[in-house]
Amino acid sequence: MFTKASLLITLATALSVMASPAPINVVQERATNASPTVTLCTAAQFSGVCVNVAVVSDQCVNLTGGLTTLNEEVSSAVIPDGFICTMFNQFGCTTSSSADSRDEIGLVGGRYPNFKTITGIAGTQNFNDMTSSFSCSPL
Repeated sequence: MFTKASLLITLATALSVMASPAPINVVQERATNASPTVTLCTAAQFSGVCVNVAVVSDQCVNLTGGLTTLNEEVSSAVIPDGFICTMFNQFGCTTSSSADSRDEIGLVGGRYPNFKTITGIAGTQNFNDMTSSFSCSPL
């Protein structure tokens, strides 16, 4: 049977082990395995309201629900390395039938500080305050 003293010692030992910080290499490993994120900001130069959105390959993300603040407000973005993300001016990651494709812009991994003059895979254009959905894929 346990005495009060031995029970307290056992409990104190268990709590101290649980409270020990994880070794740095474990934290670094978890960070490496974490899902990459796209950072979307409502103002140029990564200011205003900025939101990190987890990248789920080939899934359309509509800027609705908790992301409504960003709908038609995105002015700068950071795309994770190794990904290409397409921003669309319509929900559902769809485009109109326009021949010049100015309703979407493809961005490879990097920092895009100003959507007013942004160069994507289709050339330079103004895509400021136009994004309503986006989709990312690994390169």
